[in-house]
Amino acid sequence: MSERDSRVDAYIARAAPFARPILEHIRAVVHEAIPGAGETIKWGAPTFMHAGGIVCIMAAFKQHAALNFWKGALLFDGPAAEGMGNCGKLVSVKDLPPKKTLLALLRKAARLNEEGVKAPAARKAGKPKPPPVVPADLAAALERSKGAAKHWEAFPPGQRREYIDWITEARRDETRQRRLTQAIEWIAEGKHRNWKYM
Repeated sequence: MSERDSRVDAYIARAAPFARPILEHIRAVVHEAIPGAGETIKWGAPTFMHAGGIVCIMAAFKQHAALNFWKGALLFDGPAAEGMGNCGKLVSVKDLPPKKTLLALLRKAARLNEEGVKAPAARKAGKPKPPPVVPADLAAALERSKGAAKHWEAFPPGQRREYIDWITEARRDETRQRRLTQAIEWIAEGKHRNWKYM
């Protein structure tokens, strides 16, 4: 019998209305394809396990959902679209592969886990990015908020860069000021830029 996790129920219930049927469909097909598949939450998203490894992960975002197979490089031709998962942007159940195809993919992914096949190593990254340059208005706001400054120093460069990019990409000054105010509030609480999606 399949192992259900109440945290996955809660994740689906919190998802946007368009995403719920997609997530429910994926979940049902996973359990049909892999009786006994386990459920958990990894990286803030519902994850399906079998034979000691991850089979796939599904996630819902503001305007799309995604399904990513852990060993997708062995199941699909070509890389997945950045941030879209192996099945592309999902805005309805119709965007998923046909059920027969999805069942076959899931069963193949389960067999890979049973056979102990490892996921291909990720492509090695190039040179690390230089530390992000903090704009003057953000630096001044951090100086005025000791709580935010403390958390900012603890953030890794990638989390700092997300805030810097969000603030500096604003086209209008009022948008930039609003983002700066919001950023200081979130940073003071120790939240990274995309905390809502975790």
